[in-house]
Amino acid sequence: QVQLVESGGGLVQAGGSLRLSCATSGRASGNYAMGWFRQAPGKEREFVAVIRRSGGITYSQDSMKGRVTISRDNAKNTVWLQMNTLKPEDTAVYYCAADPRPLSSFSNGMMFWGKGTLVTVSS
Repeated sequence: QVQLVESGGGLVQAGGSLRLSCATSGRASGNYAMGWFRQAPGKEREFVAVIRRSGGITYSQDSMKGRVTISRDNAKNTVWLQMNTLKPEDTAVYYCAADPRPLSSFSNGMMFWGKGTLVTVSS
């Protein structure tokens, strides 16, 4: 089993950037597809991006399209989400997630979750 801890959230002005980190412990992160999701106040959780064990990447076609980059370093057991040109509507709790299964899509969720980090974008 893997444990996930997100960091890097905070308050940023619209147009700014943030880099979220997800540190894993327990079983090595290289055994998992790693993803980022977000949940805005009063809204359902939504998929942002996933990076598979193979390194293959899928981004959501809706949320944050073209403004985020997911990356991983298995030696450091860390996954990052670089977010640029942030908008007030990006305000949400961002969750790191992991899944050992070789699924074609993780948009509906993953097996293991962190507790999230809050990103607030001011206008």
